[in-house]
Amino acid sequence: MKVANDDVKLEGRILFLAESPEMIRQQLSGQNLVWDSSMRLRNDISTDEITPAHICFYYDETLGQFPYVGLKAGEDFPIKKGDVRGGGFVVSVSGKRRGKGSSREASPYAELCAGIQLVIAESIERIYKQNCQNLGLLTSTNFGLLEKIRCGEAIPLEEFTRGEDKITRQIIEYGGLFPYNLARLRGQVQVPAITTPRRPMTMAEKIFARHFVKDLSKDQIGVGAVRPGDTGFVRTDLRFSHEYVTPMAISFFYKYLGPEAKIKDPQSVLFFRDHLTFLDEVMPPDRRALGLLDLATQLRVCQEETGRTQNVKLHGEIAERKGSEAICHAMMLESYALPGQLIIGSDSHTPHSGAIGCVAFGVGTTDLANAWMTKDVRVRVPETVRFVINGKRPSNVTAKDIVLLLLRSEYVRSGKALGKIIEYAGDAVADMDIDERATMTNMAAEIGGFTGLVVPDEKTVAYLMRERSLSRLAAETYCEGCFSDVDAEYADVITIDVSALRPMVALPGDPGNGVFVAELGREVRIDMAYGGSCTAGKKEDMDMYAQVFQAALAQGKRIHSGVHCYIQFGSQEVRRHAEKMGYLEIFNKVGAQTIEPSCGACINAGPGASTEKSQVVISAQNRNFPGRSGPGQLYLASPLTVAASAIAGVITEYKPGQW
Repeated sequence: MKVANDDVKLEGRILFLAESPEMIRQQLSGQNLVWDSSMRLRNDISTDEITPAHICFYYDETLGQFPYVGLKAGEDFPIKKGDVRGGGFVVSVSGKRRGKGSSREASPYAELCAGIQLVIAESIERIYKQNCQNLGLLTSTNFGLLEKIRCGEAIPLEEFTRGEDKITRQIIEYGGLFPYNLARLRGQVQVPAITTPRRPMTMAEKIFARHFVKDLSKDQIGVGAVRPGDTGFVRTDLRFSHEYVTPMAISFFYKYLGPEAKIKDPQSVLFFRDHLTFLDEVMPPDRRALGLLDLATQLRVCQEETGRTQNVKLHGEIAERKGSEAICHAMMLESYALPGQLIIGSDSHTPHSGAIGCVAFGVGTTDLANAWMTKDVRVRVPETVRFVINGKRPSNVTAKDIVLLLLRSEYVRSGKALGKIIEYAGDAVADMDIDERATMTNMAAEIGGFTGLVVPDEKTVAYLMRERSLSRLAAETYCEGCFSDVDAEYADVITIDVSALRPMVALPGDPGNGVFVAELGREVRIDMAYGGSCTAGKKEDMDMYAQVFQAALAQGKRIHSGVHCYIQFGSQEVRRHAEKMGYLEIFNKVGAQTIEPSCGACINAGPGASTEKSQVVISAQNRNFPGRSGPGQLYLASPLTVAASAIAGVITEYKPGQW
């Protein structure tokens, strides 16, 4: 890419990521296609498809060999190692919701290292787009650029900055976030002041206002009010990362700041070893032969060494049993997050902590590394959509079923929730305990939201007293001011009645493929049932698995003979709860295998993931993108439905008293 006189000239080929594998192969063989609006492009390309989980063991320019190797076109995976770099492609084109899913910056970094300089898509997910901007990878939704690029025309840089806030424009102009922030620290760029007058605000807007950085050099924090579109940097209360991301972040950190650079306020930074704890048990021989297990081990070693040298607390593996202390999101909610805080994490499910009224959101590697330097992170205050969920839930309907219902709604599927704050409210939410609320906020990531949260209430106070040993006064003090003003402005208010809702499953391929179990229309036999992950490895989830299994045992039933069932704890605290309640004995008697905390199956790195295309899995995790949890067919469901299906051997509703 040549940039001269504020013009961009892209010299190379255009790669259309089409639905047709034959069309992709034509391009890889050397044929150049011309854009036609009738061309069927792949929608919903996730970061799992751009860089599958095992590819993320690399965190340097080697990633450039691998973009799109997980991309599914039809029933094929037409792009192989080296195809993109070897094909001379500089532009990558796709359909709606480009870059959905995990916040892994390895994906745009792999594209960049492969020679891609511009991504064009009908719509682009927030975290992915921000990661592209931070790295210097241009993005656009203007398909009119394709003909200009094909003809070799120069494109004004303004084409890629138009409509962006001043800070984002400057980041694009500087070629990335690190060059911009270094200029900011040197006083070479000015961050525009927030001038919004006092106004009614949502709870999230109030939290942003309290955390906006007025003057970094003078440590002045907080403004009177904000509105959607206000842009700047916000001071973080907590910053966390896991072993999948920490090494790349530290490589960026040292690259730009030098090997002696120190993380600012390391006491507010946390590291977690939670993603690859069981990888050695499930990695196939062919990947071992490529040295991928050794690469994965180096991720752990790098994070441990960084924790020691930077004085950052690491929640790692436990000595007495194989497993981790906790999945990062579980421990953040259990032990660290507090109402009104602003939290960033290296994972798209960081909104988990919004269950108690935090603004918690995932960021990319460059954002994280920059936050180690400045303790703040760039934001553009999003609009808020309020989902008012009313009605008395049937006893076999859970928060997961409600989220699957939202995900299949036209509002979400059309992209109207993209990048927005999701504020959950209503009678049904008020009736939920914190763990079920965490399922709702956690899966704001699947909805495509910036974050999800619930306004604190008496249940929040009770949770903080019970789980964090806070006094009532302390708990109530943290909750003060954490509410939305009555006349606050929302982008949309969506009201849903769940009193007649029935258990749901998401069909393989996408969490938005939700149907009622009763709508399946055929008997779906399963090979595996998995209950775990950050979404479904909480205390209340264990209560649900045990409820179903105990009822089955009372009728002399166990896990179906053709099914392998796994129950994985989200944290050691959850395991202690299960032990105290007698659930370990129930799980053992019913024939379920318990697993220590780790992300595991959810990222194809632990027991519970499929190993063959023919296998059918029902899982309580959050995502079922192609290949994310193995090559099999993965259905998403609630803990109750997963447990009932494990007993029946087919996907089935749990009906209290059925056994």
